[in-house]
Amino acid sequence: MFRNILIPTDGSPLATLAVDTGIAFAKEVGAKITVFTVTEPFHLVSLDAEQLSSTRTQYEALSELHAAETLAAARTRAEAAGVPCVTDQASTHEVYREIIRKAEDIGADLIIMASHGRGGVGALIIGSVTTKVLTHSTIPVLIYRK
Repeated sequence: MFRNILIPTDGSPLATLAVDTGIAFAKEVGAKITVFTVTEPFHLVSLDAEQLSSTRTQYEALSELHAAETLAAARTRAEAAGVPCVTDQASTHEVYREIIRKAEDIGADLIIMASHGRGGVGALIIGSVTTKVLTHSTIPVLIYRK
């Protein structure tokens, strides 16, 4: 049923667990995966601690390094499990739209992603990428929550 799975990740511990779960699921069903990360461009005004303490150049370099390390680690784990894996990254202010666009571009039939479960003011200020993907995607979404 599922043969082409997109697994977006931000490299957080919970998202890493979702990637590992996605790899195990893909192995069970014989699917290939694309692990995808989206970095947000530098904001002059931000609530992100990394952006508040960095210059644009520093932030962009750290974001690229973090994305590359996150994708390399996921690729290594997928290869060890025998799951065909492609990795990709993008940068945009609208992370959820880029995740949906990527899923459509690769013909994904499932998106597996983590939900950090932010509630209250955090959800109002930051919003939930996962909620937005669920709301706007026509592709099935499997949410990993610990």
